[in-house]
Amino acid sequence: MDYFHAIARTVKDQAAAHPRWLAIALGLLVATGFPPLALWPIALLAIGGLFALIRAAPSTREAAILGWFFGVAHFTLANNWIATAFVYQAEMPVMLGWVAVPLASLYLAIYPAIAGAAAHRVARLWPLASGAIAFAACWTIAEWLRSWVFTGYAWDPLGLVLLGGWDRAGLAALLPWMGTYALSGLVVAVGSGLVMLLAERRFVLTLVAAALLTAGMYWPAPPPQDGQLRFTLIQPNLDQASLNDPSQFEIQFQRIARLSRPVAAPERRLVLWPESGVPDYLRDGYPQRYYNQMTAAGDPEFARYRIGQTIGSGSLLMTGAVDLAIRNGRAFGAYNAVTAIDADGKIVGGYNKAHLVPYGEYLALRWLLEPLGASRLVAGTLDFIPGPGPQTLDLGSWGQAGIQICYEITFAGQVVDRAHRPDYIFNPSNDGWFGSWGPPQHLGQARMRAIEEGLPVLRSTTTGISAIIDAGGVVRQHVDMHRADRIDGSVPPAHAATWFARLGNFLSLAWAVAALAVAWAGYLVATRQRRG
Repeated sequence: MDYFHAIARTVKDQAAAHPRWLAIALGLLVATGFPPLALWPIALLAIGGLFALIRAAPSTREAAILGWFFGVAHFTLANNWIATAFVYQAEMPVMLGWVAVPLASLYLAIYPAIAGAAAHRVARLWPLASGAIAFAACWTIAEWLRSWVFTGYAWDPLGLVLLGGWDRAGLAALLPWMGTYALSGLVVAVGSGLVMLLAERRFVLTLVAAALLTAGMYWPAPPPQDGQLRFTLIQPNLDQASLNDPSQFEIQFQRIARLSRPVAAPERRLVLWPESGVPDYLRDGYPQRYYNQMTAAGDPEFARYRIGQTIGSGSLLMTGAVDLAIRNGRAFGAYNAVTAIDADGKIVGGYNKAHLVPYGEYLALRWLLEPLGASRLVAGTLDFIPGPGPQTLDLGSWGQAGIQICYEITFAGQVVDRAHRPDYIFNPSNDGWFGSWGPPQHLGQARMRAIEEGLPVLRSTTTGISAIIDAGGVVRQHVDMHRADRIDGSVPPAHAATWFARLGNFLSLAWAVAALAVAWAGYLVATRQRRG
């Protein structure tokens, strides 16, 4: 114990002497709690360390600065996958990616700074436990703000560290009753509580708390349930470097077609292709020069016909595609779309992506940045146009399908049409841009949407990780990264609508308000006891 106390004193002394460097270290440690590392115990203790640092700050301004330093380090490591995207375009130097990530983090760090400043205003006056609860509430609200201010960036909510391994939900099983942002607040509260117990040398309670947390993280999932709708989900493993090369379009189509053909007698089945799954324009009405640019088919009617022949009788395909917006014979924009096509080659439905990736699918401030040499990371000069938001496609005997394309699945509370609840969510994606850290993080956030909405998620990607996620967030089947394969099975059944499915992010905000009320009550009780 003396050795532990010596370490604790050393850490305390260093924190007092170099608090900003410590904030940077804590930000890096919290990022290790995300996939692929998933070191959740370290992340919990590190976020608790941030609370202790903020509470000890001499001023609210210093608390905000500490939160900002924490955020810069945290988002730089957690989002390192963004830099990889610069490898796959020719307009800007690859090294710019390693500059872009910390530059983006300078902005994203504002939200931990807001939480730190707000918590310091109350935590320094309130009892320790009340201060920790208040910090958790402030973090919840700040993370919710990050999800929508300036179109929002919801990637890697802190609650992701409580998601268990692929075969279990972990403490993320609380999502139906809390929502993503309140779960992030719970991470802050639990981490702060652990650090407080350690600081007060209450080692027995610390061990009990650690045991309960471990039990929750490793609690086994219920056995799988089979649904009625058969599916075939395709991961073609299309190389990102050649994905937009017209000379490769026909080769790419033939690869995905071979994987998709029925292997038994005709049956009703859903066939799922990823984002960028079809190089052809599938809709009629464009000037012919646009179809001629696509060497895979060059004609929309023929493109649809051979898709119908590929999937076979009784099948329905949903695939990622690109649609054009035409005015006066010229394309002025494009839609990142999902198109549903039956075995006769008829389009029976479609969806346009609503949450577009800034600088990926459109160039924000184009009037200013394009003259300076900036461009989008996605090939092409047309900006993508946002769609109207969550929709449910009525596909008849193939079910009610909710669609979320790629990045959209990360936005808690914005993935389902609540007036027309779907049977499942189809999440086509192209994660070939994002190195080794991005795909497992993306999969984890898709699992969180499944849990909080109580809906299965069917995730087809170009290079992985493709997966079938049940309504409890468990990965029932998957295809590893950089492998061409298919998954056959039945769509897992949906759960009844959860609290979150009914209330959305209002549920998380309600928990934040309740936490502030509890913290205030603790302050009043402590004040009365001091006076008495």
